[in-house]
Amino acid sequence: MDIMTDIAILVLAAWVGFEVISKVPNTLHTPLMSGTNAIHGIVLMGGLLVLSSAAGALNKLLLVIAITFGTINVVGGFLVTDRMLEMFKGKRPEPRSEEDAGK
Repeated sequence: MDIMTDIAILVLAAWVGFEVISKVPNTLHTPLMSGTNAIHGIVLMGGLLVLSSAAGALNKLLLVIAITFGTINVVGGFLVTDRMLEMFKGKRPEPRSEEDAGK
């Protein structure tokens, strides 16, 4: 494929991705984010496999940078998802002390 086809595919993919994500309701954001993080973990494994057969220092450097950013994205996504799920947990009653139990 020539460069113009590649650029056209990139622009269309970005536009479709933006349109799809902007239509997601807030209640579905957390499950969608968790699923996306799981899929991105598979992408990271693919990056590691490609790294083992990459030729040239530039290719290896770019793969290491991509894998690093991907790992940051996955870890950060899971932390955000965990934090969002904390909001849905009810507050636990504080344990009563021995002095309060006798009153």
